[in-house]
Order: sequence, then structure tokens, then C-alpha cells
Amino acid sequence: MKKVFLVATALICLFLSSYAQTKKHNIDKVAAVVGNNIILLSDLNQQYTQYLYQGNPANEEIKCKILQNTLTQKLLKQQAEIDSVMVEDNQVDDEVNKRMRYSMQRAGGQERLEQFLNKSVLQYKDEIRPSVKDELIAQKMQQKITENINVTPMEVEKYFKSLGDSIPEFNTEVEIGEVILKPQLSREEKQRFRDKIEALRLRVKSGEDMGVLAKTYSEDPGSAADGGDYGFIDRNTMVKEFTAWAFKLKAGEISPVFETEYGFHFLQVLERRGEQVHVRHILIMPKTTPESLTRLQKHADSIYNNIVARKYSFAAAANLFSDNKETKYNGGMMLNAEDVQSRSTFIPVDKLDPSVFLVIDTMKIGGISKPNLYTGADGKEGYRILYLKSKIPPHKANLAQDFPKIRDAAQQDKISRTLSEWFEKRRESTYIKIDDEFDTCNELKIWTKHKEAK
Repeated sequence: MKKVFLVATALICLFLSSYAQTKKHNIDKVAAVVGNNIILLSDLNQQYTQYLYQGNPANEEIKCKILQNTLTQKLLKQQAEIDSVMVEDNQVDDEVNKRMRYSMQRAGGQERLEQFLNKSVLQYKDEIRPSVKDELIAQKMQQKITENINVTPMEVEKYFKSLGDSIPEFNTEVEIGEVILKPQLSREEKQRFRDKIEALRLRVKSGEDMGVLAKTYSEDPGSAADGGDYGFIDRNTMVKEFTAWAFKLKAGEISPVFETEYGFHFLQVLERRGEQVHVRHILIMPKTTPESLTRLQKHADSIYNNIVARKYSFAAAANLFSDNKETKYNGGMMLNAEDVQSRSTFIPVDKLDPSVFLVIDTMKIGGISKPNLYTGADGKEGYRILYLKSKIPPHKANLAQDFPKIRDAAQQDKISRTLSEWFEKRRESTYIKIDDEFDTCNELKIWTKHKEAK
């Protein structure tokens, strides 16, 4: 029965391939078949377009890697259908919207992106949605395959010994705590910025072109150049305050001034289309005032003095006062950005922000820095208090000192071997056909070697 199914699948796919190749202008064809899944050349070209748009150089060989990744996804998707592994539609929508926001940001707005794609953003979202869904299903299936994989201490030791002369060397690592303090504007200080944007709103209400005003005055880098135009958004695209007004207004209506974490806005709904609205807006971001920084410095000095006097611990100070949500509930400890999965607090000094390194470089273990004025990634000034919890000098990896890292590496190795074995078995038992156009792709030979051997 299985052979009959495979033969039938093959005949269907060959027919579809033949049909695709005889279409007008040879626009599309079947690039590969995996079981009962077809991969069209147009889908691969679409992914290649995304690759180019991310700023990568033109390279036809990349299409080999794209096809390899797609074949992998299709195998996982096929197993997901058997195991009833699914993803919710809202997850797919969220991922599509996230990618589109990133693309629009890189392009400098929706209009420029649409010029590059030669189609509307809505069309493009509809086109990429199926592939995004397949990708999310594949990820979920892969997680299911590996979710119960753990390593015992004995396996960690065995993995470490297997490294032989390849045992890594680690640079100096430190554990650093931080209390981040951001200035808070008084009601009177905020009012200046609210008045500024309210004046712009009244100008629009009086008949001035909102797009022109947005280009001139809006402080939103993602939309100002396009006259504040965000294109069509759904309920998951923007922060809640923005979404509330966008979906409350009728086409043509203008919102009152409202505040979000980014500053003061007002928006106009241009068009409604089902569960999407086309909006444009103007943003004015409140600026730090000298007075607010003076108040913040006094607050920072008070916190520092209380930590040094041991009225509360550094961890307690972070929990009570820090404005960094990522570290305040972690005792203020920074996480290694390159090892997020294990939530490691050990950070190589060469990966530290230079401004942090300059402060902790001369500190002793257990030392607390005085509050220092700094500029955050958002370009806003604030005060920061740092704590050097520990410092490990450069050394060759060893089990006693680096067990957590070696354990993670051993587990990743086991996961990789498990996935390799899984794919090997599935390739042997699944009908796979790849178009001759990709015969020169070395990375694809493993997908057909079993068929050639037979």
C-alpha cells in the first residue's frame, strides 16, 4: 500500500511539474516534492527576495540553502500533521506583522517597501502567510522532538572528554548588577510637549495637510518620512493606547492627543477594512529637562548611600527602584545577551558595553559604583549604579568551574544528533524529488542519496 501511495504521489507531482512548466511565460514550476508537499519555485524566489531585502549581497547559491531549509520544514510539517501539532492563527498573524514592521522600518516606510516589492503590503502579507505558518509549525514540531532531551552529569563528562584538544578557552567573565534610573517629568514639564502636539492637531483640524506636518514635526523615525503613514494595522500591531483609538474612530476622524510609553500622539483613520485600519499619526516625544535630571541625581545618590550603609541590599534596591524591567526582578543582574536560553549572568568582558566596562574595570569584587550619568539605547539620559558581583580570569574550560556551560554544549550536541537521526530516518522513508535545476547544490545531495543508491 505504501509503495502504491508513493508511486501515486510521484505521478501527481510529475504532472503538476509538467503543468507548471507549460504555463504562460514559464512563470512557475515545482522545484521539489517532499511526500505529499509541493515546493514551488516562486516560493523559493520569494524567500530569496526577502534575503536580498535584508541587505545581503546577491548570491544564487543561497537558493540552495533556501531550498534545503524548505525541505526540512516540509518534513517537519508532514510529521506535525500526523501528530496533530498546530499553531493558532493569531500566532501566525503576530509573526507576519512583526516581520512586516521590521521590513517597513528597514525600507523607511510602507511606501518605499511597496515600491521595492512592486505590490501592496497587504498583498505581500497574504503571500508570505502560508510559508510563515509552515515555519512556525516546523519549529513547534522540532521542539516536540527535542523537548524531553536532557543530559546526565555522566554524559556531560563524556562530552567534555570527547573534545580532546578542542577544549575552549574562556575570556575574563564578570557578573554585574545594575540599578537603572530614568528621569520622571513633572506634570508641568510634560504639559509643554502636550501643548506642542495639541497645537499641531488643531492645525490639522483647521485644514492643514497632516502628512506635511508629520514630515516636518513628527518624531517617529518609522513613519515621519512617509507623512506619519503606518499603512494598515491590526489589533496586535501597536501598543494598546494607540490601538484603542485606531479602532474606535471612523474613516476621516482624528483622535484627541493621547499618551503612550513613546510620548504624545494623535492619529487619523484613513480607511477601515474589516479588522484592519489604515492610519497615520504624529508623535512628539517628551525630552529630559535639566530639572528632572537634577531631581534624579539626588534620588540616585540617596539609593547609593543606602546600599553602602546596608540599609538594603543591591538586589532589593534593584527590585524597588530600577526602571529596567529586564533586570529589576533578577536582583539587578545583567544577562549574557549571547546566552539568553540558559539565562547566564556571566558575561565575557569583551561583550560588555564599553561604558559599563570603563566603570567596572577598576572596581573590586563586591564594589558598588557611584551613580553615573549615561545615555541608554533609546537615546535618553539617566543614572546608573553598577555592582561587580564576581570576576573570573581567563582560563581553559574545566568541569569544576564551567559545568553549566559545558552542560549546555553537551545538551545542544545531543539535540543536534537526535535531530540528525530523525531526519535521516524520515528521508529514507519519504518520497523526495528535486528538480534538475538544483543538481549543482551539494547541500541537497543528502536528500536524494538514498533514492540514488536504490
